[in-house]
Amino acid sequence: MLRLTKKADYGLIALKHLAELPEGHAQSAKDIAETYGIPTPLLAKVLQTLARSGLVASHAGIHGGYTLGRPANRITAFEVIRSIEGTLFIASCTTSHGDCDLLSSCTVKEPLRKLNNTIQGLLMNMRISDLCEESKADAAFARKPNPSHLVTLTH
Repeated sequence: MLRLTKKADYGLIALKHLAELPEGHAQSAKDIAETYGIPTPLLAKVLQTLARSGLVASHAGIHGGYTLGRPANRITAFEVIRSIEGTLFIASCTTSHGDCDLLSSCTVKEPLRKLNNTIQGLLMNMRISDLCEESKADAAFARKPNPSHLVTLTH
């Protein structure tokens, strides 16, 4: 199963949270962590990593905290995950120890490369602003009564 790490999850959650705040409003790592039940020290490290990548900006002072480093529609999910996790590969044909022992006879390296490229493409096209829009659509759908869920009792 393909799965993001908790750090990547927390990074995406934090950026989505910051994108939903009024423009220029900074939020502390502690406040974000408490909102979502995330361990504060881990989220603080994730936010520091994102700040080094320029995806968030850190502001010192009594009203300090973090803001987005650029508009939410200009930050991709791929950038967030890559800044936290490094290079993304679903298969490790090449590692820090060299090529896989099966590289010359492998029959799935090309399909896996295509799959990896497809996943990267999807993540590159998903913006933080898209995550916010999906939340709004989900909330609107949850508030709207669904006629198929209505039950009429007759005697």
